[in-house]
Order: sequence, then C-alpha cells, then structure tokens
Amino acid sequence: MSADSSPLMGSTPASYGTLTIETSLDPLSSSVSSVRLSGYCGSPWRVIGYHVVVWMMAGIPLLLFHWKPVWGVWLRFRPCSLAHAETLVIEIRDKEDSSWQLYTVRVQTEAIGEGSLEPPPRTQAEDGRSQAAVGAVPEGAWKDTAQLCGHEEAVSGQQRVLRYYIFQGQRYIWIETQQAFCQVSLLDHGRTCDDIHRSRSGLGLQDQTMRKTIYGPNVIRVPVKSYPQLLIDEAFSIGLWLADHYYWYALCIFLISSISICLSLYKTRKQSETLRDMVKLSVRVCVCRPGGEEEWVDSSELVPGDCLVLPKEGGLMPCDAALVAGECMVNESSLTGESVPVLKTALPEGPMPYCPETQQRHTLFCGTLMLQARSFVGPHVLAVVTRTGFCTAKGGLVSSILHPRPVNFKFYKHSMKFVAALSVLGECAPYRLCMVPRAPHPNLTESLAVSSALFGTIYSVFILHQNRVPVNEIVLRALDLVTVVVPPALPAAMTVCTLYAQSRLRSQGVFCIHPLRINLGGKLQLVCFDKTGTLTEDGLDVMGVVPLQGQAFLPLVPEPRRLPTGPLLRALATCHALSRLQDTPVGDPMDLKMVESTGWVLEEGPAADLAFGTQVLAVMRPPVQEPQLQGMEEPPGPVSILSRFPFSSALQRMDVVVAWPGATQPEAYVKGSPELVAGLCNPETVPADFVQMLQSYTAAGYRVVALAGRPLPIPPSLGAAQQLTRDTVEQELSLLGLLVMRNLLKPQTTPVIQALRRTCIRTVMVTGDNLQTAVTVAQSCGMVGLRERLVIIRATPPERGQPASLELLPVESSVAMNGAKDPDQAAGRTVEQDPPSSHLALSGSTFGVLMKHFPRLLPKVLVQGTIFARMAPEQKTELVCELQKLQYCVGMCGDGANDCGALKAADVGISLSQAEASVVSPFTSSVANIECVPMVIREGRCSLDTSFSVFKYMALYSLTQFISVLILYTINTNLGDVQFLAIDLVITTTVAVLMSRTGPSLVLGRARPPGALLSVLVLSSLLLQVALVASVQLGGYFLTVVQPWFEPLNKTVPAPDNLPNYENTVVFSLSSFQYLILAAAMSKGAPFRRPLYTNVPFLVALALLGSILVGLLLVPGLLRGPLALRNITDTCFKLLLLGLVAFNFVGAFMLETVLDQCLPDCLRRLRPKRASKKRFKQLEQELAEQPWPPPTGPWG
Repeated sequence: MSADSSPLMGSTPASYGTLTIETSLDPLSSSVSSVRLSGYCGSPWRVIGYHVVVWMMAGIPLLLFHWKPVWGVWLRFRPCSLAHAETLVIEIRDKEDSSWQLYTVRVQTEAIGEGSLEPPPRTQAEDGRSQAAVGAVPEGAWKDTAQLCGHEEAVSGQQRVLRYYIFQGQRYIWIETQQAFCQVSLLDHGRTCDDIHRSRSGLGLQDQTMRKTIYGPNVIRVPVKSYPQLLIDEAFSIGLWLADHYYWYALCIFLISSISICLSLYKTRKQSETLRDMVKLSVRVCVCRPGGEEEWVDSSELVPGDCLVLPKEGGLMPCDAALVAGECMVNESSLTGESVPVLKTALPEGPMPYCPETQQRHTLFCGTLMLQARSFVGPHVLAVVTRTGFCTAKGGLVSSILHPRPVNFKFYKHSMKFVAALSVLGECAPYRLCMVPRAPHPNLTESLAVSSALFGTIYSVFILHQNRVPVNEIVLRALDLVTVVVPPALPAAMTVCTLYAQSRLRSQGVFCIHPLRINLGGKLQLVCFDKTGTLTEDGLDVMGVVPLQGQAFLPLVPEPRRLPTGPLLRALATCHALSRLQDTPVGDPMDLKMVESTGWVLEEGPAADLAFGTQVLAVMRPPVQEPQLQGMEEPPGPVSILSRFPFSSALQRMDVVVAWPGATQPEAYVKGSPELVAGLCNPETVPADFVQMLQSYTAAGYRVVALAGRPLPIPPSLGAAQQLTRDTVEQELSLLGLLVMRNLLKPQTTPVIQALRRTCIRTVMVTGDNLQTAVTVAQSCGMVGLRERLVIIRATPPERGQPASLELLPVESSVAMNGAKDPDQAAGRTVEQDPPSSHLALSGSTFGVLMKHFPRLLPKVLVQGTIFARMAPEQKTELVCELQKLQYCVGMCGDGANDCGALKAADVGISLSQAEASVVSPFTSSVANIECVPMVIREGRCSLDTSFSVFKYMALYSLTQFISVLILYTINTNLGDVQFLAIDLVITTTVAVLMSRTGPSLVLGRARPPGALLSVLVLSSLLLQVALVASVQLGGYFLTVVQPWFEPLNKTVPAPDNLPNYENTVVFSLSSFQYLILAAAMSKGAPFRRPLYTNVPFLVALALLGSILVGLLLVPGLLRGPLALRNITDTCFKLLLLGLVAFNFVGAFMLETVLDQCLPDCLRRLRPKRASKKRFKQLEQELAEQPWPPPTGPWG
C-alpha cells in the first residue's frame, strides 16, 4: 500500500482518493463501506526484473498473476501519487465484512480539443451550469479535469488531456483541484429544477462533443470473458502428468477440461446474451439544438443536458431524463417489478434540488417502456437527459447483476481456516489449482489446494532418496503428490448441491439467479414481509364512503355513485392518475376501484378537448342517471382535470386541480394518508371524533384514505393551473370525507406465519399502510398473538426548544374480523409462545426519529419490533440494513415496486413479482403468496447441510488417496494411470454428484444447520475417519506382506513400470471401497434432508459400483489388465479383505452416529455455555434481565 492511499466514502478525502456519491440507500447502489486507491507508475528496472523472474521460473508466475493480478502490479510498477498513476489498485471493503477485495485498473487518457473547456456564450448556457461541475466540485474543476500533471503540462500545454478510469462500468475522472478521481455522475449532483428547465433549448455541437468525452458513450456494455485462457491454464498439470508417464490420465483430464470449458462457455455466453439483449438499446432519437433546430442522433451519442423530443406513440427510454413538458404513461416493470403503468408529469420549476429518486414521478428511467406521450403546453413532449450509461437506473441494475455483493457467510470464510487445522499435512500448492476450472466457491478450491502435502512431500522426498531414485524423478513424484490434493471432481461437487436446490426450486415456481444465496436461506433468523400484495390480496374492494356534513361524520355510504353531486363525489371521480391506453383505463389498482365505484368514465385526447372547447388533461364524465333518481336533483356534469401532482411515497398523497362547465374558479382535491391529509386541513373542518372514526375502521383491518379540497383563486384554465405548485394547492384545505377499502388476507398467509414462528424465525411486517391497519393484519395472521404484549411507540422530533420524546401506548388485544369469518377462527390462527413475546409497533416517522435522536435505543426497538407502518421505500431498505448490523440473517419478501431496495439489501430477497425487475432480488416466485418463504428456507438448510457433507467427503477422498500414495511411495510404487482415472472420474465423480440429489426435509424444524466448518464436530469427524481409513489400508498392506504367496516388487524399477504388484492391488482395492463407504456415511438425512433411501440414483450408483468392486476383487476378469492389478488366487485372503471393508463400513457409520448424537451433549456438559457473539442475542439476553418497555402495560 502506497502512502498515497486514502479511505473514501461520501466525503472528499484530504489528499488522494476517489469521490463517490453516498448512495447506501439506493436499491441499486454498491454495498461497500470504504474504498482505498493506490497509484502505481512504470519502472524500467522493475519491468526487467519481472521478465527475468518469469523467464527463470518457466512462466509459472504468469499463472499466479492470472489469479492474483495485483501481485503482478506490485512487481512491475512502483508506488506513486494518483496524479501520476498509470495503474491503480482499488481496495474495497464490504459493509458487512472486514476483509478487503483488490482490483486493478488502467488509467486512460483522452485528448480534449482546444477551447472546448471555455465558458460557452450566455445564449448557449441556459442550463446555468456551463461546464462547471455542480455541487461537490468547484467552478474551475472542469478545467482542472483536463490538465496534465507535473512537467507534462509544460510540455504539452496546448493539448488538454482527460485522465479517467472505468471500474465496474462507472467512469471516474481526475479532478486536479481535488487531487482525486471523481465519479462522473457527481459532476451533475446538485442541479436544481430550474437548471433542468433551462436546458430545454438543448446543447450546442461543441458542448455536446466535450460532454461526450467526459461522460463517455451512452451504452451499457456486458463483458464476455475469454475462456480459451482456461484451457491454457491446464497446460502445467497436464504437462506434469505426461512427464510422469500418465498418458491416459492426462488425456482424459484434458478432454474433461475441454468439455467443461465448452459447456461453461456456452452457458456463460447464453447468460451474457440474455443480459445483453435485456440491456442493449440503440435507437434513433430526436434532440433539440440551440436556435430551435432538431437533430436525429443515435442514442449512444446522448449526454447529460441533451433535450429529447419524445415520440407520442411511446418507445423505450435510452437514458434517464427529467420530463419538462407534457405527460407520459410508462411501464416501469423492468426496474420496479410493478407492472401497473405509471403516469409521469412535468417537473415543476423552482430552486429545489433535482433528485431522480425523490422526484420519480417526473423522471423517465432508462430501459422503461413509454406507452404513450401527450403534450399540453407546446407542440412537443420534452425531457432533459440527466444520466447516461452505467449511471442510469438500469445501469445500476445491470451493475448489481455483473458485480453482486459478496456473500458474507461463515461457511465460506471457514473453508480457509478449516485447512489450518490440517496444516501439519499441508504446503502451499497453487499448481494443482490450474488443473480445474474456477468454481463458484473459489475459496473452497484454494483452501484444499493450500492443504497439500507438506509432511507427505517431505516424507516422499526422503523415501525416494533412500530408494536412490534420480533427482528429476523425485521432483516429479513430489509434484505429483501435490496434485493428489485437489481432485478433478471438486468444482462440480461443490457447486452441484446448490444447482440441485436451484433446480428443485425452479420446479416449484421459485427462480434463483444467485445460487450462492440458497445456502444463506438455511440460516435465516428473521423475515420481513410487505403487507399489501404479499400478506394480503392485491385487489382492494371499496366498502363505502364516510361523508361529512358540517363537522360531523355521516353514516357509511356503501355505493359512492349514490352520493349527491358535490366536492366529495368530484374528488372520488377525479383525484387519480389514471390514463387510457387502447381505450382501457390503466393505473393504480386502488384508483381504478375508486373510480369504478363512482361509475364515472375517463376521456382523454381530442374528445376531452372538444367537451370543454379548450385543452385539458382529461375529462371525467358522470354515468347516465338511473330512472329512479331522475328529477330528484340536478344531474352532475363532466369535470375536467387541469393539473396533477402524482402520488408520492414520501408525501403519501396526491393532488389534482379540476374545473367544470360554469365554474368561475377551479377546485383542488387531495387524496392520501388520513393523518397527513387531516394535518393539511383547516382544523375547523376536521371533526372532533376524527381519530376515533379512523381507528374504528383501521382496527377492523380496513384501508382508509382521506379526501380534502379547496377552491382556487385562479381562472379555470389549463395554463393557470399548470403554474401552480403543490404547496399552493395544499393550503387551507377542507376535509371532505373518508374512503374505506377492504384488503383481505391471502389464505396462505396465516399458516406460513404460524409455521415460521413455530420454528423460532422472527416475522416482521414492513408496510406503507396505516399503523392501526397493520396492527390488525398482524393480529389476524398470528404475527402478534392474542396473549402477547403489543406496545405502539410514538416519537416526536425536537421542536420549539423541546427535545425529542417517546410515548409508549400499550394496545389492547383484539381479534380482527377482516379476513376471519369469526373470532374463534381468528383466535385459532394465533401462535402462542411460552413465555408470551413482547412486540413493538411504530411508524416510519418514529423510525426516523429513533435513528436520528435515539440511536442507542434503536437496537432494543429493532429486536422487539414486529410492525413497521408508513414506511417509505428507502426506510424499508434502512430497516433491513439496521437489522443486519445486529447480525441477523435477514430475509425480505415483497411484490416489487417499493420493496426493490429492501429486496436487494436483504441476505435473501424473495420477489413475488414476475416482472423483469425481479433480477434485483436473488429469488423470484411465480406464485404470488408467501408459501415460497418456508420452501426457500428448507431448500437452503438442505443445500447447506449437503455442502458440509460434500466438503467433508471431498476432503476425506483427498486424504484417502493421499494415504494410499504415501504407502505406495514407501515401497517405490504408485497408483497406475487407469487406476487414478477409475478413482477420480468413475467412483468419486459419480457419487459426489449424485449424493447431493437428496431433497429437503418435508417439515421445517427449529434446528438450523451449522454455518462454521471450524467446529469440534467437523474436525473430530474428519480426523477419526482418516484414522479409520489409514488403519484399514495399513492393515491390508501388512496382511498382504505376511502371506506365504507374497512376492515383493522390484524396487529398482520406478512406477508405473513395476505394476502390477500385490501391494498396489490391495491398497487400490481397499481404497476404492472406502470412497463408496465415506460417501454413504456423509449422506445422512434428518433433520434437514430426506432419508437416504429417497435418493434412488445415488443408491443405484453405490450398489452398482460396489458390485463391480466386489467382482473385481473376487473375479478380476477383463478389467485386471487395464487396471494393472495382480491376480490373487487365495480366496480366504480375498474374503479377509472384504471383512476389512465390512469393518470399515460399520466403523464409519458408527463414528458419524456417535459423534452426531453424543458429542454435542458431552461438549455442553464439559464446558459452560458461552455468551453468543451475535449482537441481537446479547440484546435479547439484556432484555430478558431488564425488560424494555417495562412490563407495566396490560396484556391481551
């Protein structure tokens, strides 16, 4: 690490580093917590030394640098400042891991034409930004960006050069004044909405060219790795075996490696092509140029600041852009998983900062499908480009697929430490690593490679020297012993268990794009659930409307269409963001149900304009009046929509401005969260029993929406309405009434919640709905039991000099009727625990206050929190991250849309959306209910338990072969060419692949499989099994040499020329049985897998291979020649060998049984129970000793 390295994340470093935008809450952002950069530049002497070392070591370092390129950089280059660096070493630490990951990148340069960085004329700089970076970068930064460093500036003062590097698709440019590389998207950070609107005139050609140089082309490239290099990597091992006269073995390994590489190439290319097809987007777009001109360009030429003219027939968006004129109906399922079309409106003008995440309703995202576009003011629908390439929302999505967050799992970490327990036998052996393709568990492969034969190598060198073997032969034998450690079947064996689980999940409608996450599913301790569409049905049914008369609520009106003509009926008919697509209303399901309940009909386009004689956004026409109502009152007339402020998750409301024929002034209507809408209303218009009325419906599990309105002192015209701001519209409102909707529980919800709680897996509800509604649903589905304590926490932020405060409100237990036919049925759904659990419920605002003002109290709340309501999408992500900080293994199940961030942040995210955006989540269920959650957990436990078994088997297989080779080395012989093939490819590969086919247990139990390899149980099993294997092989060898018919081999002839011989035949025969015995012993069933007999192919393979081995021992027949076996005529001796095999079989199973059943109990008795290192366990213990909140509240 050079002295110029600097930590960085979210703030400008003091000396050197990379500026990055703090986006930890962005669903598609990286999960890194810190980054360090080191600069390196060329050194002639180091380069000469590098080539000398490579030449003297016959090119072996090149293979090492292939896997560890950072080592090559350290050897060839010298440390320097980032200002002069030609190569960078990037060190990244994951937020959940303490280890660093190292990457290398080249610093690239690109010339920028003279004068391109000069401030543009005023007429061409209407965006107000000129070429200066906005926000974090000072005004002169763009000029400094193109400066060369040191003496190079003086030499080439006339030519300006941009220095940048590209890492994981993102471009970072050098800022001289900052002495740091800046993420290019940071240059536009801090623009205001006024800045965006001033860009409507477009960019000049010179400005556009310069920006393209800095921002790069607007493309998202999916790289395809070069696989022929893998075949070259095989050359070392294959050459070693050829030199050792193992021609058939080398040929077979070469063929197997070639086939494996071809299959990998085909699969990888197919996946890359699928992703590339999803990403590739090259279309012709129309952009505005200064002076009112328009130009058609390829989408790859777009840069931030370009102004797009959107086609009214729609199409795919090639970049992120802010809509500045007109409206668009967009399908965003490719990003959010929500298939419901979304209405996008023009960005309001003002000095407020523009942020795509907070102003999603005014932003068109790359890759989304524009269904239609409509202009109202001016002839065109315009959008200003804000982000391109990998900086776009889709670019971030693709980056998260190409560079997923590292899996921080103890099983993978301990694979390295596990080898340390056997380090007395090991020596670093990177050579054998080259023999196999890289596995998805590279650390497992490397771990076994590191555990090659230190003792064995030293022992073999000594013995071979004693036997007067030539030096070149000793070197080959020692290296050959090294290659024994990592078998050819290891990569397949270590990945096939997760592939089987992935296949089983697919057959049940659950698709997994990150197989490594399957094992994490087996360790889940907490699962968060969204409510609407996940625990409850997607659709909403309108129960009725509660109107107001004066300051009093009237009785519920079940049919809103029967309401009298007035503000409430007009609000229900117009306060929505629906649009017509191919003569069909589309939009939010709740809006569709609300409008359907009124009977009013939506009209758009020319028909709507003709109805009012002027241009409007849309018209709502009332239904034909029923005969029995005719004459009773004046029939309602059509209402035009003049302006919309779409629903915002952060604001939890939406607004419209409407007018109707004869109206002297328009009216504004607001619809949203009852608490927020009531807070915007004039207190005189809110009934005194508002809270009680609201709770009466939410306590029954209904969803309640408030409506309010006010007249506006402006002309009833589209132009005047479009000039209004949301703040102006939402002043001095009058409450109009409440819309009551029913959302039933899905029938699968309660049994699944019940099953999870029985197995001690915490269930948490995270919803954007009302707190009381969420409490009722939690009680209905058994997430909160009847006799379990529930406390609502309310936090108040500091105001008027008063500090932040907390209020604790115990909740009386009640049985929700929404979704239950009777109280007895609902009560029967509750899972009772002994002692009863304590639950906390809080809203998103309270969660925010706790994070900011009560950080020390927050962990205690999280450990007991069960209901989190009114949570914004970013708060859901924050909650998942905070739970992970407490060392929970967190699962998240949602239906996409607002859950995307949380689904990606969770250890195991399960999306119930089948849209393209589900690639953000590791798991996607085609069945939209939560039955997939226990399914994933059972498969995860099965896969993790199988991974342990396979790891143990492959370790024992390597050690068994290692023992066989050491015994034969002692007498100057070895296993034969075909014998190695039979062991590695026929026996071990077959059983290792098939032993993983055993399916998961049908019942989800409380026990979880261990996650640590470095445990007494695992190490004891390995050491005792190795001892048993060694004793059986040595016993067979010594029994052989004392037989009267035994003939010693000729030690003066090296192997394989001294084959066949009795020693080799006996050791090979016994060890072949041992591979089958160990496979069967490691394949136990309960409690995480089904019984062994359910894996029929594995049993058939064991029986077939066992029969062949028995026949080979008793009647060798035709196989004796190819396997180079010595014919043993003594039948009693053959039966004695079978007796040793039977002893090995019984001993192996007895060892596993005794260790599994007795060792844990013995360890618990011998050593006191240690306190858990997990933070949430420590908190649970603290709360058990000193409860919080104090148990003074009532119990239900």
